[in-house]
Amino acid sequence: MSSVVVVGASAAGLAAAESLRRAGFDGALTLVGDEAHQPYDRPPLSKQVLKGEWSPERVALRRPDGLAKLDVTWRLGVAAIGLDVARREIRLADGTDLAYDGLVIATGVSARHLPSATDVSGVHTLRTLHDALTFRDELLSARRLAVVGAGFLGSEVAAVGRELGLDVTLVDPLPAPMVRQLGLHVGGLIAELHKGRGVDLRLGVGVRRLLGKAGAVTGLELADDTQVEADVVLVGVGSTPNTKWLDGSGLNTTNGVVCDAHCRAADGVVAAGDVASWFHQGLGRQVRLEHRTNAVEQGAAAALALMEPDAPPFTPVPFFWTDQYDVKVQVYGLPEPGDEVHRSTASLSDDRFALSFVRGGRVVAGLAWNMPKEALRLRAAVAETFRTTPTREEP
Repeated sequence: MSSVVVVGASAAGLAAAESLRRAGFDGALTLVGDEAHQPYDRPPLSKQVLKGEWSPERVALRRPDGLAKLDVTWRLGVAAIGLDVARREIRLADGTDLAYDGLVIATGVSARHLPSATDVSGVHTLRTLHDALTFRDELLSARRLAVVGAGFLGSEVAAVGRELGLDVTLVDPLPAPMVRQLGLHVGGLIAELHKGRGVDLRLGVGVRRLLGKAGAVTGLELADDTQVEADVVLVGVGSTPNTKWLDGSGLNTTNGVVCDAHCRAADGVVAAGDVASWFHQGLGRQVRLEHRTNAVEQGAAAALALMEPDAPPFTPVPFFWTDQYDVKVQVYGLPEPGDEVHRSTASLSDDRFALSFVRGGRVVAGLAWNMPKEALRLRAAVAETFRTTPTREEP
């Protein structure tokens, strides 16, 4: 290859570019991003940046001198809008075309919106640095915050709202926060954590519509006919893979860019990060993970797969974490409903404990609540399960 284009100035995109250079690629390397910023870290947006503990500059993933060493041509503030796989060309929103020998797709995801939020001010999503700074400005002058969606983002924002002194209501149609990621048992503990800090939990009920006056949000009407007053609303109801620009390309974009076990989507095309759906041989199924650690690891692995025909399959131990108040929850693996849940003998109290998730007699996931050292032991157990499970090939 003499030229590689990375579409997505993200953690995954940056990791891919760095991996290419480390592996000896000395050709033309172009990194395209629809935001004007060079790659930055997203997890702090819902925590340190929102609380005002970090300045916007601190979320940059690399210093300018480190980026300069990559010898990258940056095309920032311009989105990719089309791909011709046969001709190996990318169309950009400014009307220019980029030719490539190898392509890394790392375009991430976009936040979903409430259908009724179109023309009402004070309603926010949180995905970009601009989103975080705009939302924070309104939080500083608000008294009441309503959060729609009690997943990772919503739960973390609710915690920040309470730490900033706001009255916070957290709404979700599921019976507990973060149920999809952690299960009902741990979700119940997250619920108790928020209740103890004064959050008004409205669980098991959806949002019927936004309430507003003079074009500004004033609250929510819920499906049980109750109302929630709010000066500002955060919508955290999931995300959508950024694949619209790939329509007509011939790539399979069912729930992301569909790849094989090596992150390859087509000849000369790989995908990485939140947008990539790849076959995980350790789990025996397609997986798409919206986690920071996976973005970096997959960016590096996808770049190697682009260069090396014999690159190994990408079979990481999934890892994610959340920080809420004084609690850090770390998870290795992917818990599923129906897993047996065992409390670790290393657990010290209800404020510091660890859980193993067992399926078919094997530890498939582990969770540590304020026990970082125990988290590493659980990771080793999950990695051993992956290592000793017979390799499952793609269908």
